[in-house]
Amino acid sequence: MIGRRRLPEERPGVAPVGYKVAALLVSVDGDRAGFAGVSIGRTQAYDVEAEARCAYGRRHRAPAPRCDCGFYCLASEAEARGLMCVTEYRHAALLRVDVLGSYIRYERGFRYSRQRVTGVWVGACRCGNPAELLVDAGTGVVGRRGLVGSCTGCAVGRVGLSFGSYARLARVPVVAEASPYVRGEDELVPQLVAEVTLLQARLDRCQEQLGRLLGTDPG
Repeated sequence: MIGRRRLPEERPGVAPVGYKVAALLVSVDGDRAGFAGVSIGRTQAYDVEAEARCAYGRRHRAPAPRCDCGFYCLASEAEARGLMCVTEYRHAALLRVDVLGSYIRYERGFRYSRQRVTGVWVGACRCGNPAELLVDAGTGVVGRRGLVGSCTGCAVGRVGLSFGSYARLARVPVVAEASPYVRGEDELVPQLVAEVTLLQARLDRCQEQLGRLLGTDPG
């Protein structure tokens, strides 16, 4: 009888780092930050440090080889950011995590048992401008409300939470992603100058026509 070949075990001195897309959450009493997955685990909240449970309620430890349970992350930050272009993930957050405990490596990243969130990037506001605070997303799971990034203009009249407040609750840095729709300063200033010049020329023309109609135009 030929014995089964065992896969080589990895024992890294430093925990692997991964990136994943997630929803931001805050507890009902407002004193605890959390996260939720965007696919299999979207109904299960987890904290900054968390251990995976089987999403199907099975009693085995995650990640089980014959199940698809466990936390997932990508090894490439660029690839994770690319996921945020997908329609249903457009307003999710990007997390940087330390991969802890046992894990299964696959071609794009890891499926693993424990993680620690070490950084949060908030996506752009729905209007396309960079987010400046977090507001109630109108979503959530049991005991926790969903949050989404918003600019101050779109946040008027909505319950909001500053990045600093969420960072203190989560004990990790929280920053806003740069909006892909906002022009750089070097591109924006010439455009504004040209628009102002055009508006001034139109205003001068209107004043000239008005002067002729009122008979006050010296020409």
